[in-house]
Formats: sequence, C-alpha cells, structure tokens
Amino acid sequence: MAKQPDISAMFKDVLGAFPMDTTSMEDAFKTTATLNEKLSGVALTAVEKSSEVSSKWTKETVAKMAELSKAKSDPSDYAKAMTDFASAYAETAAEHMSAFAEIAKKVQMDTVELMMAAGKDIQEDATAAVKKATDGATTAAKKATAK
Repeated sequence: MAKQPDISAMFKDVLGAFPMDTTSMEDAFKTTATLNEKLSGVALTAVEKSSEVSSKWTKETVAKMAELSKAKSDPSDYAKAMTDFASAYAETAAEHMSAFAEIAKKVQMDTVELMMAAGKDIQEDATAAVKKATDGATTAAKKATAK
C-alpha cells in the first residue's frame, strides 16, 4: 500500500519558506478594536441621554394629562384645559426635540473626530508597513544580487 503524504508537513514547509510578519495585521486589529470601543461608547452615551430626554418628556406629558383629565364644573373649562394642554405640549415638544438635536449633533461631532483620528492612525500604520516591506525587499534584492 502506498503511504499517504503528510499534508500538514507540506503546508508547514511551504509557509516556512515564505515567512510573514503579522505585526502589521495585529496592529490593524488593535486599532480597529480601539476604534470600535470608542464608537460604541459614543453610541451608548447617546442612547443614555436620549432615554433621559424621552423619560422626562413622558413624565411631563403624563403630569399635564392628569390636569386635563380632572372633572370640570363648566363645559367651557374643558375647552380651555384642552387648549392649555395643547399649547404646553407644543412648547415641551420643541424643547425636547431641541435636546434630541443637541444629542445628535454631539454624536456627529464625536464620530467625525474619532474617524479622523482613526484615519491618521491607519495612515501611520500603513506607512510603517510599506516602509518595512520596502526595506525587506531592498535587503532581499541586495542579497540576491550579491550572490
């Protein structure tokens, strides 16, 4: 019977013949993980603040509705209560929508800042990797021509 070739030994020999420096890939992974952590922090902060605004808005609306639902002695008081509620709700809505807009603006500014910093880091990593590869190729070419 014929002996089966050891495939894992062949792969090991082939990969050994072409050594790879994985530090640039490790650095890229670390940079990406750090960026994702920071972006997640921005998103979670925005969610927390949005929840606070939404909760406050709900509490204020419920309080105003409690006043609206009280029994009135005169029918015209119901119309006045409804008008007062609508007016107060419109004012509150404008305030809370403004708060949501401020949160969105902060998220946008933080995200742009993080992306610009990440772009700079990635550019520096890429420059270092290209320089290292160029140096390695130059060294290999010098050795090949010296023989």
